[in-house]
Amino acid sequence: MSNAEILKQVSSTCFEPIRKTREACRCLAVRNGKILLTYEKNKDVYMSPGGGVEDGESLDECCAREVMEESGLQVNVGEHLYTIYEYVFDELYIAHYFLCEVTGEGKQALTPTEIDHGVMPVWLEIDKAIEIFSHYEEKTPDHESLYLREYTILNKLKEKLK
Repeated sequence: MSNAEILKQVSSTCFEPIRKTREACRCLAVRNGKILLTYEKNKDVYMSPGGGVEDGESLDECCAREVMEESGLQVNVGEHLYTIYEYVFDELYIAHYFLCEVTGEGKQALTPTEIDHGVMPVWLEIDKAIEIFSHYEEKTPDHESLYLREYTILNKLKEKLK
């Protein structure tokens, strides 16, 4: 049983009924004051590495797999820090955030969409990442909720790491 802090976020673009639920895991890896993010260079979008839970997969397995696929980095999945229930459009997005430690390198395995978006791993100072995500209100509706979610989580992580 997880002791993750539970959060709820309702986007200004949310409407009912909720027609789809998607569950995902995201990685919070910090090294030398920097956080690992994925950057979609062709969309100019940042986010914590992670993605959807596959059938029969544990949350830990999902987190490690998604980080490897998106960044080419191996991680030890640690504490389950946060679960955020994000209501956006007609979807409920449940994101589980885990504190992870990078332990090695492997090979990226990007999807065709991720290749098209130019997904690449980047390490940013935590304060710089928070500043980037603080501009969520300037984003398109499909990225506004994502940026608010990341902004909320990274501020909580920064407090925890103090």
